[in-house]
Amino acid sequence: MNRDTLRTIHKIAAICATLLIASFWGSTLISELFLSQSVVVTVKNAISYAVFLLIIAMAVTGATGFKMGGKSKHAKIVAKKKRMPIIAANGLLILLPSAFYLCYKANLGAFDGYFYFVQGLELLAGAVNLTLMVLSIKDGMGIRKK
Repeated sequence: MNRDTLRTIHKIAAICATLLIASFWGSTLISELFLSQSVVVTVKNAISYAVFLLIIAMAVTGATGFKMGGKSKHAKIVAKKKRMPIIAANGLLILLPSAFYLCYKANLGAFDGYFYFVQGLELLAGAVNLTLMVLSIKDGMGIRKK
């Protein structure tokens, strides 16, 4: 696969992943603050299905980024490489289990203290990932190899 194709795939996957996380975060916040519990249930169900698209987008982003970055010592590539394990760990250890737990609890109608604690944790972890991903996109846009 040539470098331009790899770069295009990387860019599309990164943007898709970032937009998915932003939409999960925003729809969660809006539904929790302003809408009914039935809407919260709908949002949690939608996220629990869409998270599989996010996993694919993140895997493609990571694989193509790793392939393009190689052993580069470019400061922006190094910064992106340092962020990726944090993004992945945050996603796999906090965001993914939280999404399924919150979906389960919402479908039971169990909007209790545990639900809101995990919801707060998920919103915080999502904001961290979103920030790190936007920084990586910004760094990626600043890398131009002739």
